[in-house]
Amino acid sequence: MTNIDDILKGFPKRAPDANKRDFGHVLVIAGSNGYTGAAYLTSQAAILSGSGLVTLAVGKSIYPIMAEKLTEVMVKPFFETKDYSLSLLAEKELLSFSEKCTCAAIGPGISRNKETQGLVRSLLGKIGKPMILDADGINAFAGHLDSLKKAAASLILTPHVGEMARLLEKDIDEVKNNRKDIALEFAHQYNIVLVLKGHETIVAGPDGAFYVNTTGNAGMATGGTGDVLTGMIASFVGQGMDAFDATAAGVYLHGLAGDAALKEKGALSLIATDLLNKLPEVLKKLG
Repeated sequence: MTNIDDILKGFPKRAPDANKRDFGHVLVIAGSNGYTGAAYLTSQAAILSGSGLVTLAVGKSIYPIMAEKLTEVMVKPFFETKDYSLSLLAEKELLSFSEKCTCAAIGPGISRNKETQGLVRSLLGKIGKPMILDADGINAFAGHLDSLKKAAASLILTPHVGEMARLLEKDIDEVKNNRKDIALEFAHQYNIVLVLKGHETIVAGPDGAFYVNTTGNAGMATGGTGDVLTGMIASFVGQGMDAFDATAAGVYLHGLAGDAALKEKGALSLIATDLLNKLPEVLKKLG
């Protein structure tokens, strides 16, 4: 099993003469009607985790909401569906913009609109940068698993057990009872890094590497905490870390932030924003 301390020792250091472009430009493709919070949490987690630049791509109708809510994150409007999610008409402009980015996080709050789901599958094979798929970005590939093999660069998936069961068309209990084996097999078969979330989250690499996380707590079982994790992983990838190392570091530090929040708020009142607020404290040790 991978030693997390070894990974953290290799975390990118900042040179005295560094500038913002040295630390990655994360493109977050997220949000739709009723799910602006997911887009916010992912983007804010990325900027708080050290990214030099973060741009959030959203449908035009929710652009004013996100532009007001986010200060350090840039927000860019694109063609949308009737659900205010991103439309297939946005593909050309998204691809053009992605060329100036270092990685992309796709899926939080993006909706299950059929057109948007088709957009996600199309982008996978065309964005030539590392990608992190979460939430409905993962659900877009239910029934389309072979499309995962078309990724143009390294690919990270972050499903919870329910999403994993949906992808594999298996019973949830079967996935719960065989988490490590399923994660390792899936990561190898599709040449990806897989985060199978839950108690003792498992990170599996395509080469058989794996990490079982020991941080985190039951208070984190609340909406939005997974969006924070996606933003953290994207940030670390954007800063130049290897996909597996970035993912393991993200999972570990995300859990530490949750543990720090637990001490202050308790399990019942812990919310995803509490994790954002604890990131500076947790990440300070990385320099």
